[in-house]
Amino acid sequence: MADAESLFAALAADVRASLREGEDFTLWYSAEASEFIRYNRARVRQAGQVRQAFGRLTLIRDGRHARIGIALCGEPASDRLRLADGLRQLREAIGQLQPDPYLTLEREPWQRRFADGTAPPDGTEVLAQIEEAARGHDLVGIYAAGPLYRGFANSFGAFGWHAAQAFHFDWSLFHANGQAVKADYAGSQWDPAGFASRFEAARRQLEHLGKPPRILPPGDYRAYLAPAALDDVLGMLGWGGFSARALAHKESPLQRLYDGGARLSPLLDLDERASGALAPAFGPEGIPRSDAALVRAGRAAGRLVYPRSAREYGLAANCADAGEGPQALAMGAGTLAQDDVLAALGTGLYIGNLWYLNWSDAPAGRMTGMTRFATFWVEDGRIQAPVGTMRFDDSIYSFLGDHLEALTSERQLRVSSSTYGERQTDSSLLPGALTGRLMLTL
Repeated sequence: MADAESLFAALAADVRASLREGEDFTLWYSAEASEFIRYNRARVRQAGQVRQAFGRLTLIRDGRHARIGIALCGEPASDRLRLADGLRQLREAIGQLQPDPYLTLEREPWQRRFADGTAPPDGTEVLAQIEEAARGHDLVGIYAAGPLYRGFANSFGAFGWHAAQAFHFDWSLFHANGQAVKADYAGSQWDPAGFASRFEAARRQLEHLGKPPRILPPGDYRAYLAPAALDDVLGMLGWGGFSARALAHKESPLQRLYDGGARLSPLLDLDERASGALAPAFGPEGIPRSDAALVRAGRAAGRLVYPRSAREYGLAANCADAGEGPQALAMGAGTLAQDDVLAALGTGLYIGNLWYLNWSDAPAGRMTGMTRFATFWVEDGRIQAPVGTMRFDDSIYSFLGDHLEALTSERQLRVSSSTYGERQTDSSLLPGALTGRLMLTL
């Protein structure tokens, strides 16, 4: 993927030169140069590299538009032929389409460029540190690292380039009884001290899994949601919660918040960060992304608006994704020190992860899901026992609303571990959350 930006710029210039009178184009580019290492029983079981690139070419003519996805190989002459063939197919298809009344074209010749100068993690050093930390443990996990590339160009002179270094190590430590602690570490620059701290926290939790489990009856409990668990909750809100389209159709799970009929805790501030994030500050439709305040002191402050929604509902576009979901969500920090979490919890549940979340009553903001991996019963600020898998079912206006007591002053960067098709650029920056009541149903 050497000089990927120049390769992409040359391809865009070639498409531009091939246009006929009355034609316009957009070209979206997505590529990666990734290293993958898979672990089982604390040993490297599989290692490999992936080099891939994809183009998404759109042809626009007379208010009509057609799109095609093209796998690219990184060899300029071959890729030019592939795009030329894609353009030919689009010309054949576009005449059969009806004009799109909501077609919105960004005609400003904007320029955005981000190239992360961070040196990639030294794979040898990373392997050595993981091996040292995992010695004597049953570790299963996957490490992925390398640059991610995104590009956009169109016939109106817009050009965006985004090259970011990123890594993600997702692992589980298994106890002899089959129980596990799940943890991860992600970012752009590997910090040995940061990884060691994260691994040590998982190791300490592993020790508690050997204790007899505590059986809890259904009911309301004080609970601490670690950043990973809170990430699962906020991931659910991304399913249309902040979407201008979903809100206009009265389909958002946060409808009551935006209509003013409910509010979250005054401790909550949520922002979509387009600047300085792993995700690019532009999207496939050629609209630059902008920072957006979504929640301020528990009240709705903004929404995510895709260009089609902007035209349909008379709003200003600020979101580059047709799904109108967050790509770089950041929650404001609180004042609770991480070292004081157990003491502040007192007696209740420490929840490291949640699983299988879904809406049980979306209009009411009520969600359900399962605890999984390391969930512990805490008494007098000390972990006493692991808790078996249980289901929660509660309203976000309760456990992140009236009953939210504190957020941690430290925040954790959460990076998507998805590699389905390609590595993703979604991320979130989150504290942990202490709530006075979370309802367990079974």
